[in-house]
Parts: sequence; structure tokens; C-alpha cells
Amino acid sequence: MAGAHAPGSRHQSRVPVGVVPGHDQPSRSDSRLVAWCLAGLLAAGAAVGLTNLFVEGVLREGASRPVYVAALGAAVLTAGYLVWRQRVSPAATAGLVALGDVLYVVIGWSTTDPLRYASPIGLLFTCFVAAWFLGPRVLAVQMVAVVGACWLVLADNYDVAGQLAVQVAVNAGTLDGAMVGIFLLRRRVEALLAATLTLSSTDPLTGLANRRSLVEQAPRIWKQARRDGQRVAALVLDLDHFKQLNDAHGHAVGDAVLRAVADSLSATVRPADVLARTGGEELVVLGLVADPAEARHLAERLRLAVSGSSTGREHRVTVSIGAALTRPADGDQPADELWRLVDRADVAMYAAKQDGRNRVRLAAPGVVVPAPRQASRPTRSAGPAGGAA
Repeated sequence: MAGAHAPGSRHQSRVPVGVVPGHDQPSRSDSRLVAWCLAGLLAAGAAVGLTNLFVEGVLREGASRPVYVAALGAAVLTAGYLVWRQRVSPAATAGLVALGDVLYVVIGWSTTDPLRYASPIGLLFTCFVAAWFLGPRVLAVQMVAVVGACWLVLADNYDVAGQLAVQVAVNAGTLDGAMVGIFLLRRRVEALLAATLTLSSTDPLTGLANRRSLVEQAPRIWKQARRDGQRVAALVLDLDHFKQLNDAHGHAVGDAVLRAVADSLSATVRPADVLARTGGEELVVLGLVADPAEARHLAERLRLAVSGSSTGREHRVTVSIGAALTRPADGDQPADELWRLVDRADVAMYAAKQDGRNRVRLAAPGVVVPAPRQASRPTRSAGPAGGAA
């Protein structure tokens, strides 16, 4: 089931909403991007290397030419495979980076003047891939591999070990520095993406999930309900007499009350439930239940949690809760069905208020709300803590 809260909030997310590119478990689109990038870099490197076949005196005599052609052919075949496969795992990416290093060494040994025809700049392709798509440990290994590859290729150009060491230090140091810079840039991009994701899926006042996050998690909940043969329950919670509390004590107190209620509910909901603030003093809990009795039991636990929340004796609040259940079917549109379910629970919540507030009411099974409210449905309240009684 979906996690209870939006990622990055002060309430810990139990299930990640998304994966940022570069992490150990990339999404399918990220994996496709890695495959295309690797294919493009391999193809570009092979195209550049093929030009040496048509320049006199570049390749050594003997077996160098067929070895050189075989290395370029391996790069082209690998690029074609990646385009066809359109996905690659982190382990395979690390293997391809190592293959690129080996191909560079083979090309360097096949040329008459490696410093001129197999410049270490050719390792920039593999360095870029390692820095952008792999983790810090593999990156560290690649940094060491770059030093070794440069040493092996440039060794024939220098008879003095000191001169060779200086050239390796300059070339490998430049490549390693570029890798570190790209890696740090990637981490910065990841942090910005994570912050953006948090802002778009988290209620800023309470740290709970917002309406958008609720909608995003609906397909996963509907799918699990069908798989497990359970029902989806939506509980709509609306604080009682909240407008009077705001009018009497101000919005700062109202905000503090909402945060305290959110803390109490977060500690009470089941680990797999989705707890979201949908506007004003209205909150929604979405989860799986076996029957109406389980839904009522959960709602009563939440009602008691709100009445016992640490809001100060003079600011005690209660909540009216409406609950509605549905059994997902094949072909359902989870987002639409979610709001139909919430609307039914909303009707039951108003019935709880009319019955005296601070109580739970279940929606009648036969009640059908014809037009679902969308994710951008208007709320009954304005401002961070405003709302109807």
C-alpha cells in the first residue's frame, strides 16, 4: 500500500514516492536515458576512432589494425544492443564504463603515437557516465582506473619515469577533477529535484501529504485492493467548531492546533494508510479494510486521537468523521473513484456533525455521488487554518 506521508516532510515517509536519477534503483525512464546516453557516447567514440583507419601511419604494423577494428566493432555492437534493449542496470552501467576504459587502452596500444592519436581526453566519455549515473564508490574506482589507463597508454611516449608521472598526473588529474565536478553537480540537481517533489506533494503547514499526493497514490492503492481482495476506505475528518476557535484565538493558535492534530493522527494511522490534508481543517485518510466494522474501528481510533491531541487544555478540539467504502473493479479510474469515495465520506461527515459532532458515521452503501470532485476541487475554507464549523 501507499505510504502515509509525503516525502521530505517532518513526518517520515514510509514508501518513496519517486526515485531521483542517479540513485541505486532508477525508474524505467531513467534507465532508458542511461542506455541512450551510453549508446550515443559509444557510437561517437567509435566514429572518431574509425577516422584513424584512413590516416597513414596512425596504426602500428602487424596485429594492431585487426585488434583496433575489433575494439571499435565491439563499441558499435554494444551501442546497438543498448538502443535495442533501452534499459541498463547500475551494475551493467559500471561494467560498460570499465569496458570503455579497456577499449581506450587497446586503442592506445594500437597507435604509433598514443599521445597524439589516443589522447586521454578519450576517457572523458566513460568519466562522464561514471560521474552522472553511478554512485560514489564506483566513481572512486573509476578515478583510480583513469590513472592506470593513462599510465598504460602513455608509457611508450616517455623514457623517463618522472616525465611520465607528470603527464599522467596532469591528464588523469584533469579527468578526475571533471568527474568530481560533474558528480557534485549531479548531487545538487538531485537535491533540487527532491526539494521540488517535496514542495509539490506536501502540505506546508502540517507536513502531511496534500491533495496532489493523495491522487498520485490512488492507483497503487486501487491495484493493491484488487490484488488482495480488500476494500478501499476513505475517512473524511473535519474539526468541530474550528472557525470559532480561529475567531476567538487567532490563526496562529488555529495553525498550532492543526499541527498538533496532524502529529496525533500521524502517530495513530496504520503504517500503510495515506494521511492527507485536503484543505482548511479537513483531512482524509485512505486505506484498505476488510469490512465496514474495520473502517469504523479505525475511525474511532482517529477520533479519540484528535480529542487527546496536545493542543492545550483551553484549545481542546474534537472531530467529526465520515467513512465510505468501495470495492475496486477492473477498469476503474482511480483518481475519479477516489473523489467519488471522498464525496460519499464527506456526506457522512456532515451527517455526523448534524448528529451532534465528535462522532463517526458510515456512508450508506447505496449512496452514489454522480459527479466526482477533481484534485483541484474547491475547499470550504480559505487561508491556512480557516474553515467552517
